[in-house]
Amino acid sequence: QVQLTESGGGSVQAGGSLRLSCAGSGGTFRSYAMGWFRQGPGKEREFVAGISWSGGGIDYADSVKGRFTISRDNAKNTVYLQMNTLKPEDTAVYLCAADRFLSRMRGGPGGVQSWGQGTQVTVSS
Repeated sequence: QVQLTESGGGSVQAGGSLRLSCAGSGGTFRSYAMGWFRQGPGKEREFVAGISWSGGGIDYADSVKGRFTISRDNAKNTVYLQMNTLKPEDTAVYLCAADRFLSRMRGGPGGVQSWGQGTQVTVSS
């Protein structure tokens, strides 16, 4: 089972950008679909973006389409989330996730096999 470590969170003003990274270790990274979830204060964990093992399949939550971009580099065992035009409602802990199937990940957090520890993103108005 792959272990995941996020980095790149922080504080930014509305309209700004951040790039999150998630490094995988201890498993066959390239065999997993990878994704990002987030959990805001008092809210349930929600799907943000996901990418298939090959990078050929990508999916986004409607709330981030056109602003966020997910990508992966299997040679570096790393998945990225480029976040542009950030809004205060994007404030949350962002968690990296790994699962065998992108479709299952898209359905919600319940079936995710591995989680990172999370990184805080705070967007001020």
